[in-house]
Amino acid sequence: MLLDIFGFLQLSFTDILDILLLAMIIYVAFRWIKGTSAMSIFIAIISLYIVRVLVSAFNMRLMTAIMETVLDVGVLAIIVIFQPEIRKFLIRFGNRWMKTAKGQQVLGKLFGDRKGTVSGSEAANEITEACRRMSEDKTGALIVIAHSVPLDDIISTGDNIDSAIHRRLIMNLFFKNSPLHDGALVVAGNRLAAARCTLPITSRTDIPANYGMRHKAAIGITEETDADAVIVSEETGRISFAKGGKVTPIQNINELKLLLNEALGS
Repeated sequence: MLLDIFGFLQLSFTDILDILLLAMIIYVAFRWIKGTSAMSIFIAIISLYIVRVLVSAFNMRLMTAIMETVLDVGVLAIIVIFQPEIRKFLIRFGNRWMKTAKGQQVLGKLFGDRKGTVSGSEAANEITEACRRMSEDKTGALIVIAHSVPLDDIISTGDNIDSAIHRRLIMNLFFKNSPLHDGALVVAGNRLAAARCTLPITSRTDIPANYGMRHKAAIGITEETDADAVIVSEETGRISFAKGGKVTPIQNINELKLLLNEALGS
């Protein structure tokens, strides 16, 4: 009898399925933006939508019209407000497909296979030795290794190099008095693609306090793409390896070499 009074509560199988799908979307969205400043905005939007459903159910025409207008305009506001989160979600969604064998095959046919001038093991040796020496000298460095996701937008922010990988060149690029030492060095196709590149900074708040801007940039680029990153701390000389948004401290140089061999496909 109570359900007859509130007609909008008369549920069919389609209505139940609709509610379950909406609940799943809300759950994914909560997990997606958990711990970010967007959480409070998202809760406010959900609250406005609930108000819109209630005033419509009680046939409050004036309030319904106002809420419809607010929510219609709010769609554009959501796109603007959540632009970083939407971009990150689409990148991650695309990365999952690009990492599959089918995705790699399609990309290979469309763009061709990128081949470097040195083998993966040679490149790993050169980068490892450069990081070892920079660690000893406490020279800060940030090296990004691209994989299936193109980093053309990142490369365009820096200075083009397009050179074979060599330890002395890497060390010269990160030398404190070098005009190219600030920013990241991008390795793509087993070549040094560009230096002084600007990387996205992670918005996470749960990272250790001793992590500097290089670590935050490394986390940011490895969150948004499938790239890996090597960080050499300028303060301590310690080397870290970032993958999938997670930073792993390197205990010895052989560990770094193994990780680079894997990253560079050797």
